[in-house]
Amino acid sequence: MSQTTPPTSATRRALVLFSGGQDSTACLAWALQRYARVETVGFDYGQRHAIELTQRLVVLGEIRRQFPQWCERLGEDHLLDLGILGQISSTALTDGRQIELQANGLPNTFVPGRNLLFLTLAASLAYRRDIDVLVGGMCETDFSGYPDCRDDTIKSQQVTLALGLGQRMTIETPLMWLDKAATWDLAERLGGPALVELTVQHTHTCYLGERGELHPWGHGCGHCPACDLRRRGFEGYSTKQR
Repeated sequence: MSQTTPPTSATRRALVLFSGGQDSTACLAWALQRYARVETVGFDYGQRHAIELTQRLVVLGEIRRQFPQWCERLGEDHLLDLGILGQISSTALTDGRQIELQANGLPNTFVPGRNLLFLTLAASLAYRRDIDVLVGGMCETDFSGYPDCRDDTIKSQQVTLALGLGQRMTIETPLMWLDKAATWDLAERLGGPALVELTVQHTHTCYLGERGELHPWGHGCGHCPACDLRRRGFEGYSTKQR
């Protein structure tokens, strides 16, 4: 049962950039509380952690099963093939390389232009489906410094998309100013303990695609940057629950 009941737009429709990870799952729940109709879109760009493409379908199925109050609002899922992104961008997310910092201070998990491309293609899809809200899990609080996750970047792209499409296109980023502990807390406020447990059991965040061991915070290698952020966030969230 939802713990938070914000006003719902009676007419607006949203498209959630949905990877099947912790952040995008929280964003999906957030959107389902607010919009009359919510669709999802994922991207296959040759990522090493392609297991997320499998898990995103599992998560969608579990949301439909466990949250009947959201089921009728949850619409079609889309998967776009962006293999070209992996072809033009050699990073630790697309190649079997060790994760490390680069000379510019960014980790080599940064895929240049990834979020810019995701949002542009999502906006094109949304336009054709009469949707005027995009929802993404970009965050510049607990993050790796990716420039295309910053609030200024997203605001700028929102303006560009609206001008280029000739109509309003709102980009919502509900996690922008939340640390990972607050993201876990948001999941509980939106969907109660059931959504927290769904996130632990079924979402995927690990950059290396590890799903063998189930930690208290979920599946993952336990040492890549994504796992480290998720673990520390869960520990902070759990401490506040005591």
